[in-house]
Amino acid sequence: MTNQVSGTAAAAKQPAKRKKIASLDRRKARSGWLFVLPFVIGFVMLYIPIVYESLSYSFFNVDIIDGSVVKTFAGWEHYSDALFGETDFVQTLVTGLQEMAFDIPAILIFSLFVAVILNQKMIGRAAFRAIFFLPVVVSTGLMESIMTVSYAEGGEGMELGGAETATDKVASALALEELLMSVFEGLGFGVGLVTYIVEAVGSISTIINRSGVQILIFLASLQSISPAIYESCQIDGATSWETFWKITFPMVSPMILVNGVYTIIDSFTTDSNSVMKVIDDTYASGKMEVSAAMGWMYFLVVLLIVGIIAAVFSAYVFYQRRD
Repeated sequence: MTNQVSGTAAAAKQPAKRKKIASLDRRKARSGWLFVLPFVIGFVMLYIPIVYESLSYSFFNVDIIDGSVVKTFAGWEHYSDALFGETDFVQTLVTGLQEMAFDIPAILIFSLFVAVILNQKMIGRAAFRAIFFLPVVVSTGLMESIMTVSYAEGGEGMELGGAETATDKVASALALEELLMSVFEGLGFGVGLVTYIVEAVGSISTIINRSGVQILIFLASLQSISPAIYESCQIDGATSWETFWKITFPMVSPMILVNGVYTIIDSFTTDSNSVMKVIDDTYASGKMEVSAAMGWMYFLVVLLIVGIIAAVFSAYVFYQRRD
């Protein structure tokens, strides 16, 4: 009896053994750092100095005297000029936020809808996936510049196919919007919902061009769902509508958050962004310090919106446990 008590006391005094990390996990961690190492090196050596210079320009007056750069502390003067001296910046920023509030839900809904369709078993599925991703390739780099120049040189009389010109295209779009407006209003939909649907249809080409990456991400998430889950739903008699909202939507909700953040950042950094155009024009006019202040205020607004969206979405995201 005494030996049992002493043995129990000795066991209690021994510190708990730390759980050793499996060698496979360690190899994965090392491989991960190896893959991100080029980015980390480039970020530290190239990006951080540029960010520091941009931040310093927003708080200093920069003058070039005898070939050397002389900085004079100006405080919040450039930020005040950007907010109250440059009226276009605030107005364009508010307009850009309104456009973002419209574009992001439309892009997410469209990309998820297309991903669900492309995930079905059908003939030519790979070809359809390539078609939906093709605008992402065409609208980047050199191809985007060529298309922009072509549209600018063609003007309103440029032929878009057959005898149709850009003016005819606009007239057709306006007629379609009026038709949709009358149809949905006749069905008893609210004015706000009708306006949103009509505007989404009117900008469908833009939505398609900006949905390629989101579609791929949703497709990867859909393909990661185990077919056994869907088989169980069919055995229990669940309809396709119930299966989507009870199984598919919760399982892809983490990717909705990812695509939401990606779409916000993409909309803020695209070349067609009106706010970025104002910042570039301010820089080109010689107001480098004011342009830097605009850029940092714009960055803080983007960071705040991304934080709010991530916090709101995270409360409703479903994460499947693997253990």
